[in-house]
Amino acid sequence: MFDLTRRHTLAILTAGAAAASVTGLPGEVQAGPAADLWPRWEAHDPASESTIDHAEWGRILDAYLEPREGRANLFDYAAVTSEDRALLQDYLGDMTSRRISKYNRDEQFAYWVNLYNALTIEVMLDHWPVDSIRDINLSGGFFSGLFGAGPWDAELVEIEGESLTLNDIEHRILRPIWQDQRIHYAVNCASIGCPDLNPEPFQAERLEEQLEAAARNYVNDARGAEVENGRLTVSKIYTWYKEDFGDSDRGVIEELKTYAEPGLRQQLEGISRISNDRYDWSTNSPEQEGRS
Repeated sequence: MFDLTRRHTLAILTAGAAAASVTGLPGEVQAGPAADLWPRWEAHDPASESTIDHAEWGRILDAYLEPREGRANLFDYAAVTSEDRALLQDYLGDMTSRRISKYNRDEQFAYWVNLYNALTIEVMLDHWPVDSIRDINLSGGFFSGLFGAGPWDAELVEIEGESLTLNDIEHRILRPIWQDQRIHYAVNCASIGCPDLNPEPFQAERLEEQLEAAARNYVNDARGAEVENGRLTVSKIYTWYKEDFGDSDRGVIEELKTYAEPGLRQQLEGISRISNDRYDWSTNSPEQEGRS
């Protein structure tokens, strides 16, 4: 059985996660980790027809995720039974035992996103109750920047002989290999302000549909973008990772227009800059919703 506690190590967040200047926003002086390719994970087999079964992850989501239209999806960490915790660990054990470099790109994408999200839930369960994922200190307390100490740079799993962190999965594998800004709508950091934890596992054969839906849902929620009195407030995701959204306010606004429903799209017409940004780090649980 997968045992996360044995994978915890102390680490300092990478230099890419250090504070970086972001212009145009009063008081905002930091950016998220840069995309930094780990070439070892470019290996794949384009001819492979092998598939990965994410049914166990789907059972966890069905049991404990509460999808809500117009509000953040909530995960009931407190209700997870010992049997379902074991199921989640079995799923993680199955995923980490696979030779993922032998699969095609779509299977790999779904694999990495589901693994990231399932690992995040496992970390939360391992430290529950917790008001915010930033309160989980797995990096030794040496870093207190954008994301706090947090679990993101702790080595949690070993795949094909390599130890990996959540930061590795997102910023050294997913972002640089696929170069698809919709990754930010797919990975979930167990927080209210984050794009929703998807109510079903990502599947290779449905990636386009699922990613487009995730993008639309977030952009059209006030957590993603809101216009009041002609001033645009966006999620900090768009400023932390502005390089993935055209590297400018205009690029972010074009991203929003791509997925905006008619009402929001009309509000965005004539807006050329971001006025403010925000993010709610409260845990995406029924107990913690609304706390900042």
